[in-house]
Amino acid sequence: MIKLGIAGVCGKMGRRIYELASYDKDFEITLALEQKGTPVIGKELGKLRISSSPDGLFLTDVFVDFTLPDGTEVNLDYVARYRKAVVIGTTGLNQAQVQKIEEISKVVPVVYSPNMSVGVNVLFQVLPDIAKRLGPDYSVEIIEAHHKAKKDAPSGTAKKLAEVIAGVTKKEIPIHAVRLGDIFGDHTIIFCGNSERIEIKHQAHSRDLFVVGALKAAKWVFNKAPGLYSMQDVLKT
Repeated sequence: MIKLGIAGVCGKMGRRIYELASYDKDFEITLALEQKGTPVIGKELGKLRISSSPDGLFLTDVFVDFTLPDGTEVNLDYVARYRKAVVIGTTGLNQAQVQKIEEISKVVPVVYSPNMSVGVNVLFQVLPDIAKRLGPDYSVEIIEAHHKAKKDAPSGTAKKLAEVIAGVTKKEIPIHAVRLGDIFGDHTIIFCGNSERIEIKHQAHSRDLFVVGALKAAKWVFNKAPGLYSMQDVLKT
C-alpha cells in the first residue's frame, strides 16, 4: 500500500484527490496538508487531522501537489529533505521554480505535468506530427478557456501545446485565454491555410479526469529511481 500525502487537501483539486484516493485500496492517506493560517488546520478529515507542517512528509511514500506556485516551491524543500516521490500538477510556475523541480529530480523521482489527463497527453504526442504533415502553409493558434478563478493565463496546458507545436514549426504560437464562469478547461488548436481549417478541441467535463491521472502517476512513480518524468512516461506502461 502506498502512503499518500496531499497538498492543499481542502482545495477543489486536493479534496477530490483525497476523496478518490480514499476509495482506492492501493493508497493509505497519511498526510492532509494545508497552508498555514487556514481555518481548517487541526480539524479532522477522515482518520487524519489537517496539518500545516510539511514535516509530515516523512510519513509518506508519494506526495501530490496541485496547489499554487509559492506553496509548491516551499513543499519542494521538504520533498528533497525527506527523499519522497512527488507528483506536481501546479501551473503558473516561473522559470526559477521549474529549475528547482529539475534540481530536486536529481535526488527524488518527480512526475511533473501541466495537465494529467490522458486525452491532453495524447495531444502532446500527436500534434507535432500533424503540424509537420501540414507544413508551413498552415498557421496555428490556440484558444484556451477556464473558470474565472483560475489565476494563471495562459494555462500551463496551452503553453505546453504551443511548445510542442513550435518545436516543429519553429514559430511562436499565439495563445488566447478566456476566463469565464465555471469552465473546467477547454483547449482548441486551430490549423488554418489553403482554404481549409482544422480544429482539434479537448474539453474537460470534470476535475476528476485530472485526479484520475494524478493518482495513476502516484502509483507509477512509487519506488522509481530519481529523475524528472512526465505523464508521457506514465502512460507508456
